[in-house]
This record gives sequence, C-alpha cells and structure tokens, in this order.
Amino acid sequence: MKRPSEIAPPVGKLGVLLPGMGAVATTTIAGVMLIRRGLGEPVGSLTQNATIRLGKRTDNNTPLIRDFIPLASLDQLVFGGWDIFPENAYEAAKHAKVLEDRHLDPIREELESVRPMKGVFYPEYVKRLNGTHVKTGANKAAMVEQLREDIRRFKKENDLARVVAVWCGSTETYLPPAAVHASIATFEQGLLDSDPGIANSQLYAWACLKEGVPFANGAPNIMVDFPAAFELARERGVAFAGKDFKTGQTLMKTILAPGFKARMLGIAGWFSTNILGNRDGEVLEDPGSFKSKEVTKLGVLDYLLQPKLYPKLYGDLYHMVRINYYPPRGDSKEGWDNIDIFGWLGYPMQIKVDFLCRDSILAAPIVLDLAIFLDLAQRANLSGVQEWLSFYFKSPTVAPTLYPEHDLFIQLMKLKNTLRWLRGEEPLTHLGHEYYD
Repeated sequence: MKRPSEIAPPVGKLGVLLPGMGAVATTTIAGVMLIRRGLGEPVGSLTQNATIRLGKRTDNNTPLIRDFIPLASLDQLVFGGWDIFPENAYEAAKHAKVLEDRHLDPIREELESVRPMKGVFYPEYVKRLNGTHVKTGANKAAMVEQLREDIRRFKKENDLARVVAVWCGSTETYLPPAAVHASIATFEQGLLDSDPGIANSQLYAWACLKEGVPFANGAPNIMVDFPAAFELARERGVAFAGKDFKTGQTLMKTILAPGFKARMLGIAGWFSTNILGNRDGEVLEDPGSFKSKEVTKLGVLDYLLQPKLYPKLYGDLYHMVRINYYPPRGDSKEGWDNIDIFGWLGYPMQIKVDFLCRDSILAAPIVLDLAIFLDLAQRANLSGVQEWLSFYFKSPTVAPTLYPEHDLFIQLMKLKNTLRWLRGEEPLTHLGHEYYD
C-alpha cells in the first residue's frame, strides 16, 4: 500500500452514528459528554490516553497519539443512531443501568436530545427481541434507501463535515455467507428479492458503504466480511473494520494465551463460561445468536496458538465456551475461566480466572477509538478493511487471503506502526544494539 502524501485535516464536525442505542451506545455517548465537561476521564481509550514512541529509546520522544497524528477531537463529535425502541439516550441509559444517576443527571438534557431514528428490524434474525420503533418498506432494498436518507438527513441537519458508523446492536442468528453475498450485483438483487440470507445488520452496513460512511462491526454478525461488501468498499473508497468488540473474557484470552505460547507452555484445556443479564445476554439465549458469538470466541485460540505448528503443546486442546443469561447480574458480566496447562516433562498445572467485568464500560472506549480511527483512515484514503484495527476485535476482519492475528501485543504493535507509517516515521522493530534501539 502506498503511503498517503498527506492526511486531510479533521476540520468540521464528525457525526458518529450508532446502530443499536442500548447499553454500549449510551455509555459511550454519556461518557464523551461527561469528559467534554471535565466530569470524567477517558480510561481505556488509546486515542485519548496512549502515547507512541518515535525513534530510539534514547531520543525520549513519546508524544500522545492524539498530539502525533491529526485526529478528530471529542468536541467535534455529534452522536446519532437507530434503534428498534423509541427511548432517547437518557431513557435508554436509565434502562440499561450501567451508569449511575451521579453521571446521568448532569447531562440529562443533552442525552435527551439524542433520539434514535427508526430501526430496520426483521425479527427472524434476533428472535428474543420485539421491536416497536421500526421502519416498513416493500423490500430490503427500500429499507436500505430509507437508511441512506437517514444518513443524509443526519449530516445535513447537524451541519456535519463527515460521518462514521459503529454497530452497537444485538448479535443476530448465525448466517454464513451465501451466493447472495458473492458480488454487488447478486447482493443488490437479493435486496430487491428480500433474500433471507441478508440480515438486518447487513442493511445498515450496505447503506453506510453506499453513502461513503466508514463502518465498524461491533458484533459477531457477518456484516461486512463477504465479497460483495469488499467490492463495494473498494469501489466507493470506504474504510471498514470488524468484528465483535473484544471486551471481557476474550480480552483476557488474548492477554494470557500469548504469554503461555511465548514460554512454550502447553495447554490441555480451556473452559470458559459467562453469566450476564443485559439485553445481549437475553439475545444470546437463542441458539442461533449464541452460535454467532461462539464462532468468534472459539476461533481466538485456534489462530493464536497455531496447533499445527505446535501439535505437542496445543494439538489436543479442549476449548469450550458457555454463555448463560442471568438477569440479576445486569451489565456486570462475570466470566470464569479454568485453564489446564502443563510444563516441563508434561507436569500439569491449573490457572483460574474470575473476571467480574462491566461489559459496556469496557466497550465504550472501543466505540470511541474506532469512530476516531476510522475517520482518520478515511481522511488518509485508506479504503477497504482496516486490519490495523484488529486490536479492538474478537474476530478481526482481514483481506480474503489472510488469516487474522489475535495476539493483543502484536495487534498493538501493528496499530502503532501504522500510525508511524502514516506520518512518515520509522516503524518500531526492537532490533538493534544496546543503547541504540
């Protein structure tokens, strides 16, 4: 890929459209509003907090990422979105019960002004929800046109220079790519025919790509990772990334597993179970939706540990994932992991992890970073899949001929090296001699 000679400056307001304005979306929106007022800190956000080393260690040149590369600022962000329920962002945040009143009350009026547009919803793809705030149309092609009109209206009414979108909606039933996804022509005919292989989320993604809006897929749904979407993104020059936000249990796997592999410690089994009580947990009670999530969760260790290269260490790994809906837990998900490892001469050891995490609190900075980094990619004319954003996803979307990289630390290196490359700085390799590297 040729490095851009210049990056267009982030002038004007940036619209951030969030399909699915539930717990994750409202936690993100409220957080940005609070941080802009000096009432909170953007913990977990690389675009706001992380630094980037330039040159040798002895150069002592480590600016903040946001001071190194031209990113949109929090003051420039304008939020909008779609939902299948009519509650405004304040009402939805109260219902989600993630943030306390001490955080919601100071920004209540601002949150109330963020009202979702009607969502596109065919219930067969999310069987545990019953939307009441939904669009109607003759076919799926008409639904895409309505979404495109929403995007144009949102941009005009808010006087926006640019728009990005980050999917924060539910996990849909598992649908692998089919013939309808083979090309732009087959997909658009499928829209006219309301092909059952085209799910709700794909309508949003298609509308965004058609409107030149960079798109990130925060769910395990097949949304932009099929040939027709790749073709459309290339034709329209649009950046996209996915899929499935890497927040709780999978985040821990991509931290721990690289360590075991680095030390060449064997793993006999990894049993994971989750209990959660938010809308995501309710949706995942449906076996079809659980299948979508299971595919992204199970694939992490297969790619990361490379059992074909290390059959004696990982060839017989037993990996199991369970997700259980437990209403009392709410958004405070609990993830239990039992890891059976073995070391020298095959002697067994065990590791137990009990992660009491807050799913939306971990996801909110991911949504923010993806919106800001995708806007950067678009301004730098980096169209198509943005593999350098794999850091944020359970199942990173990559070019069709590649396999995904799951090691969190390699992903972070790739992200920062991409930023260095964009600014004409040398990538960091950690090669060299003492005192000089």
